Amino acid sequence: MVFYFQSDVVSPPALIYMGKDKYENEELIRWGWPEDVWFHVHNYSSAHVYLRLKEGQSVDDIPQALINDAAQLVKYNSIQGNKINNIEVVYTLWSNLKKTPDMEVGQIGYFCEKDVKKIRVEKRVNEIINRLNKSKTEDHPDLRRQREERDAEERRKNKHSLKAQREKEEEEMKRQKAEAESRSYDKLFKPESMTTNYDDGNDSDDFM
Repeated sequence: MVFYFQSDVVSPPALIYMGKDKYENEELIRWGWPEDVWFHVHNYSSAHVYLRLKEGQSVDDIPQALINDAAQLVKYNSIQGNKINNIEVVYTLWSNLKKTPDMEVGQIGYFCEKDVKKIRVEKRVNEIINRLNKSKTEDHPDLRRQREERDAEERRKNKHSLKAQREKEEEEMKRQKAEAESRSYDKLFKPESMTTNYDDGNDSDDFM
């Protein structure tokens, strides 16, 4: 079971989602998307909340209001974190999550600690939680299929982009070649480069 939320603090609304339990979290960890940002309450057990970035967006330019929404949601879905104030929420790109065979179900580490960001959440803001919960839906998605379809679409776009780039380069090469040939032609027919058959007034010999 996966729970989906729509954050309307940005337009179009952003997708935020999380698993129902630690076993669902394992599937989310396995089949996450490169543009997903993972949120978790620091030093406490909590849900794994994901924010899906828009195309071309990076973790560094997420609007603060959107970060606040995800942080509030993950705090609310932490048994311990929801009861206390001034907690820290960590977040990082899905691609920075490290899962090793010796880890317990739902446990995760990082490939690069310096790429993990933190935000302090002073208290739960019920207005945010209520707004997000109004948009809440649930589903049993085929996470693997969704990831494979996403990757196939990316490959298609990359192939199209490479084709367009090759065509652009070929057109540029043709243009440069045409310009070079034009310059060579113009030089050939400059007055100083031309010769004549005129023999300075001397008649040709007549052969009888």
